[in-house]
Amino acid sequence: MMIFMPILNWIGKEAVVNHDKEVPFRLLKKVKSLSYGENSQNLIIHGDNLEALKALMPYYQGQVKCIYIDPPYNTGNEGWVYNDKVNSPKIKKWLGKVVGSESEDLCRHDKWLCMMYPRLKLLRDLLSDDGVIFVSIDDNELSNLRLIMDDIFSEQNRIDRGILIWNNAGSTRGFRRIVKNHEYILAYGKNQELVESLYLKNFPAELDLIDERLQIKRTNRNPLAKVVFPKGLKIEGVEDATFKGLIGDGTNRIDIVGNEMVFKKGILIKDVTLEASFPYKNQMIEFFSKIGTGEKTYDYKGQEWIDVYFRKNGVPYFRKKRGTLVLGSVMNELPNSGSLDIEKLNMKNIFNNPKPVELVKRLISFFTSDDDIVLDSFAGSGTTGHAVLDLNKEDGGNRKFILVELEDKVAKDITAERVKRAIGKYGYKDGFEFCELDKSLFNENGQIEQECTFEQLATYIYFTETNTNIDRKAILGNFIGGYDETEYYLIFKEKGKNILNKEFLNKLEKSNKRKVIYADKCLIDERTLEKHNIQFKQIPYEVMVY
Repeated sequence: MMIFMPILNWIGKEAVVNHDKEVPFRLLKKVKSLSYGENSQNLIIHGDNLEALKALMPYYQGQVKCIYIDPPYNTGNEGWVYNDKVNSPKIKKWLGKVVGSESEDLCRHDKWLCMMYPRLKLLRDLLSDDGVIFVSIDDNELSNLRLIMDDIFSEQNRIDRGILIWNNAGSTRGFRRIVKNHEYILAYGKNQELVESLYLKNFPAELDLIDERLQIKRTNRNPLAKVVFPKGLKIEGVEDATFKGLIGDGTNRIDIVGNEMVFKKGILIKDVTLEASFPYKNQMIEFFSKIGTGEKTYDYKGQEWIDVYFRKNGVPYFRKKRGTLVLGSVMNELPNSGSLDIEKLNMKNIFNNPKPVELVKRLISFFTSDDDIVLDSFAGSGTTGHAVLDLNKEDGGNRKFILVELEDKVAKDITAERVKRAIGKYGYKDGFEFCELDKSLFNENGQIEQECTFEQLATYIYFTETNTNIDRKAILGNFIGGYDETEYYLIFKEKGKNILNKEFLNKLEKSNKRKVIYADKCLIDERTLEKHNIQFKQIPYEVMVY
């Protein structure tokens, strides 16, 4: 039987479905006055996120562990600092150029799809194979978003059912019959079979134990299992109690062999055999047999079983320690808004309805740790950067963030300023580099531009090596910069004619530091290179086309 999947079509689709391939590879230019700290691998990029994402591809393709984006919801609300109608001058210009004259007649859903599709394709390419992407949205574009996510990431790569609900309280204004008090977050993996949530670390004690009901069901397919409870066994929560015949509530039943099970002060006064049939028979027999022995028993998730007890109605429950992080599909215990997060930094009324730090922290904490990279290409108020820094402080991680913001005033006065103030107020250990999009170095075919300059090539090479941006004022001759204990050099005047030879070697300052030298050809033998702690690398005149 053939299964037909729904396909979404819209005005302009043919023009944008492969537009990500047509965008040239631009460089990033560090703005030192807007950056904070030294040699940080955190980035805040001002510019069109389509061009910014393509600029990141040579360095970060397949490297990003988690993406969170909060794109425009396409509500038609003109009052947002980040225009929520997808008709800012830059996007309108882009639509007119890419889609053509039809763009003037596009309905807002078509515009939104034209804007989102190529960006989501690049985001997928940036994800690692075990990476995840979360996309916030409301009902205006939920159905459209789900279809293009299925198209780009595949329906099979939805994380579980692929949708979370965030309860944000909503508003009763407008006398609506049904108050909208939630938003959606779609969750996909690049390859969901490789996506694993982190095992629990330092979980709060009050949430350490969870109770689960024993799902014991009589069926003709499962054989009976017998478990002996020895005299003297103490079971929590029973005290003085007598259970007779069948315990459970009809659908979940255990037979008491001999008809009676009696507890005095929670202690079983005589041996009792329980008989039941249930799906996880062998696991439950093992669990019951170890009650009171001091041995530890674990379920298939690695969660430790602690004890068993009976509610007053005779329904058996067991208590266990949670061993993995569990992300509930409905998140209703989080803040309703991130405005307070910003107000605490003495930045009031600067951004409408920012996402709360705790929401983004909750999402990224389940799938990232250590040196993982987190990307947000609709950065807005900078919540994702704030969340990454806060999570690092909380668990000792060294995650890095990349934020991209289109609007000039938002990027400089809100995104960067908010993250800077958060670092100062809360003592976060890292800073960030603020970047603008510079000229293109490689065209859409991945070939280096003919008019490439030494400075442009040096900028690309230095970022490739360090994931930090070059200080162009610090370039001295062939020396393009140092990072940690390594110095970087570039020999480049004319394509194909740049040679590392003994004459160049003799001009180098003597030092014990490792040196990486880029050129077209090396005429120095391996022994001499090793003696001077030099590594030769060929100049890259093209990049992989994605």
